[in-house]
Amino acid sequence: MQDDKSVSLTERDGTTDTAPAGAPATGDAGPPPLPPARVKAMVLVAMAATFMAMMDSYIVNVAIPSIRSDLGASVSAAEMTVGGYILVYGLFLVTGGRLGDILGYKRMFLAGLGLFTVASLLCGVAPGPEALIVFRCVQGLSAALFFPQILSIIQTSFEGAQRDKALALFGVTIGLAAITGQLIGGVLVHLDLFGWGWRPIFLVNLPLGLAAIAGAALTMPGFRGTQRPRLDLPGVALLTLALLLLSFPLAEGRTAGWPVWCFVMMVLSVPCFVAFGWWQRRLAAAGGQPLVNPPLLRLGAYRSGNALFLAFFACNAGLFFVLAVQLQSGLGYSALESGLLFAPLGIAFTGTSLALPKIMPRLGLHVLTAGYGLNALGYLLLLITALAAGDSLSGPVLIPALVVIGVGQGLGVSPLLGAALTGVPPREAGSAAGVLETVGQLGMSVGITLVGLVYFSTLGDAGSRHAYTHAFTVTLILNLVLSLIALAFVPPLRRAAAAAATT
Repeated sequence: MQDDKSVSLTERDGTTDTAPAGAPATGDAGPPPLPPARVKAMVLVAMAATFMAMMDSYIVNVAIPSIRSDLGASVSAAEMTVGGYILVYGLFLVTGGRLGDILGYKRMFLAGLGLFTVASLLCGVAPGPEALIVFRCVQGLSAALFFPQILSIIQTSFEGAQRDKALALFGVTIGLAAITGQLIGGVLVHLDLFGWGWRPIFLVNLPLGLAAIAGAALTMPGFRGTQRPRLDLPGVALLTLALLLLSFPLAEGRTAGWPVWCFVMMVLSVPCFVAFGWWQRRLAAAGGQPLVNPPLLRLGAYRSGNALFLAFFACNAGLFFVLAVQLQSGLGYSALESGLLFAPLGIAFTGTSLALPKIMPRLGLHVLTAGYGLNALGYLLLLITALAAGDSLSGPVLIPALVVIGVGQGLGVSPLLGAALTGVPPREAGSAAGVLETVGQLGMSVGITLVGLVYFSTLGDAGSRHAYTHAFTVTLILNLVLSLIALAFVPPLRRAAAAAATT
C-alpha cells in the first residue's frame, strides 16, 4: 500500500501547513498534529453533514402522500422529489470529488454545504411541485459538492487506527441516516409543526446546516495535494452524459409507462461510458490528469468494493421504497406508524455498529462475510414471514427479520468503506470517494427501479389487501437475490484488501 505521508499536504485556510491529524510530528513533516479537541469537533461536523446528505435521500418517502395532497402534485411529480435529488446527486459526485482535489476539500465542503442549506430553505417554502423538484435538484447538486470531501478529509487527515475509526463512524452515520430518514420524516409529518405539514422535513436542515458550516470553518484544515490536478472537462461532460442517459430513464421510466425513449437512452449510455473510459486512458497515457485515474480501477479491493456497493444499495433502497408503500398503501398505516416500524432495524444497526470495535479484532475482515451473510438471511426471513402470514401480514410480524437485517448491516457497512479504499493514495481521495458514492447512488436508482417495477407490475390495478401482500411477497424474492449478489462480492473484496494491507 502506498505510504500516505509521501503525499505532501498544504493548509488552505490561510494558516500553516498541517500534517495528518493522526501522524507523528517530525522535523520534516511540518507542524505538529491537530489538537485532539479540534479533531473530535472536525469529525462531528463531518458526520453531521454526512447524515444530512444521506437522510435527504430517504426522508421524503413517507411524506409523498402529504406533498401530493398539499401541492396537488401528480404521482410522477411527487416521486421526482425523491428521484430528482438522487439523480442530480449521482451525476455530479465524481466531479465534486475532483473539484475538492483541485480547489481544496474545506473550500468545496463549505461551498456545497452553504448551497445545500439555502436549497433546503427553498424546498421548505416551495409554492408548487415544479418549484419543489427544481430546488430538490439543487439540493442534490450541492450535496454532490460537499459529500465527497468528507471521505477525502478522512483519508488525508488520519492514519492507521484513527482512520479506521473515522471510516467506521462514517459508515455508521450513512447507515443510520438511511434507516432513520423515514422515521424522522414520519415523525415530522405527523407532528405537523406550526401547521406546515411536510415542509419541516426540509427546514430541519437549516439549523443543522448553519451549525455544520460554522463548525467546519473553525475546525477543518483545507487540505489539497501540492500537485494540483486540473479539471478534466471532456471527462466531466462524457461521464455526466453517460450517467444522465442511464439514470434518468431509471428514475422516470416506471411512472412514464416505459416508453421507447427510456430504452433508447439506456442503450445510448453504453457508448458514452465506453468513450469516457477511452478518454480517461488516453489522457492518462499522455501525462494528463483524468477525472477518474484508470489505475484506481486496477485496485482489487476498490473494484470489488464498488461492485458490492452497487448491489447493497440496490437491495437496501429497493426494500425501503417498497416497504414504505406497502405499509401505508397496502396496510393502511400512517406516516408515523410506517416510520416507527423502521426503528427496530435502526436500533439493531446502531447497537451492532457500536459493538463493532470489539468484534473486529476477533474477526478481522471476516466481519464482512458475517455482516452480508446476516443481511441475506434477514431478507430470507422477510420472504418466509410474508409467505407464512399471507393476507394477515402486518408490520409487527416483520420486525424480527428487520432486526436481523439491521445487525447484518451494522457489521457490514462500516468495514466496507475502509476495505474498499485500501491502497487508494490521498491525492486521489476525492475522485475515488466520488466514484464510490456515485456507484452507491446508481445502485439506489437501479434498486428502486427494479424493485418498484416488480412490485407495481405484480400489483397492477388491484387495490385489495391480498393484491398488495402478493406483490410485496413477489418483490422480496428480488430483494433476496440482490442481497446474495452483494454477499458474492465479499470474498474477493476481503482477499484483495488483506493483500493490499500487507504490501
